[in-house]
Amino acid sequence: MKFADMSCNEFVDRLASKSPVPGGGGVSALVGAIGTALASMVCNLTTGKKKYAQFEDDIQRILKRAAELQDDLMKMIDEDAENFLPLSKAYGMPKDTEEERRLKEETLEKALKQACEVPVKIVKACYEAIKLHAELVDKGSRLAISDVGVGVQCLRAAIISGWLNIVININSIKDQDYVNKVREETENLVRQGAMLADKVYEQVEGILNK
Repeated sequence: MKFADMSCNEFVDRLASKSPVPGGGGVSALVGAIGTALASMVCNLTTGKKKYAQFEDDIQRILKRAAELQDDLMKMIDEDAENFLPLSKAYGMPKDTEEERRLKEETLEKALKQACEVPVKIVKACYEAIKLHAELVDKGSRLAISDVGVGVQCLRAAIISGWLNIVININSIKDQDYVNKVREETENLVRQGAMLADKVYEQVEGILNK
């Protein structure tokens, strides 16, 4: 059974076990999907309402993109687990001889890069989803404004968690060009995404405390 198809209880129980997957990467993807789903919820509670008619086209665009990102992030739960298994096996390879050490080092390098792939995608997807919530602060139904706050906080946690799963891998990668490329692709997105999420949350709090 795919992790994404498990019940909430099954997933959490599996997560709590000593099994290496699902782990932090899968959780990052799931929490990101949940945060994105809340953007869809806000859109669905806003669409068709006369009070927000001027934003209807934007709401439909956000709803369409949120559904795509949510679907992508849910797929990443199992993709991350699949990509981690080669790394888990590589760590257990023997290193008694020079040849074994060389083979293990080469295999680890390849597996570490593979393990980075999904966390990079998580960071990018969550950054885009945070931007959707930033639009919904002004365009979404005020009756669901707290859901914007919850959604963006989920995505803030997910984008930072995705970054942690990148860092733990690139710290062991010797290919510095690859490490620099990954950092260039993601580090600024994480920083900007977290800052934007904080701004959105402050706006939500301001609206709720009026």
